[in-house]
Amino acid sequence: MRFFILLISLFLTITLHAQPNQPTVKHFWHTVETKSKPEAVWAIWIDVANWHKWDTGLKAAEMTNNFALDQKGIITSLEGRKSKFKIVYIEEGRSYTFKTNLPLGALYVKRYLEEKEGKTQFTHEVWFKGITSGIFARQFGGKFKEMLPGVMNNIKEIVESK
Repeated sequence: MRFFILLISLFLTITLHAQPNQPTVKHFWHTVETKSKPEAVWAIWIDVANWHKWDTGLKAAEMTNNFALDQKGIITSLEGRKSKFKIVYIEEGRSYTFKTNLPLGALYVKRYLEEKEGKTQFTHEVWFKGITSGIFARQFGGKFKEMLPGVMNNIKEIVESK
């Protein structure tokens, strides 16, 4: 009986944490390819004070210390909402994830890149977690998802113009 319960728990855990095959307003991503080097994209991604130059949903962003694991910052939306964020994962030069706490939930943003055949593919992934994830996904996810291709193309234009 214990084995059966363990097996069901394992199945549910894997199923609930698997990335969906198709983007939804609760979990979505977008990938762009550029001829620029990964270092150029990475430099833009970790320059928090200038996020507003390519992220059309932001008025401002700030981080008091260097970009590193467990460092905190503040993003300000175009509407003036300030949200704290924290770097929860970083693989220097390749990927990072930051988390913004929401009431009874969280918003995660993961950015990662890789070089393939002399080109750089970079991805911006967003997902909502927690009890209120559905509420926040319906309120903000659709707008964020719609904006994402333009935001990613802004980064591409910046790195390719240098």
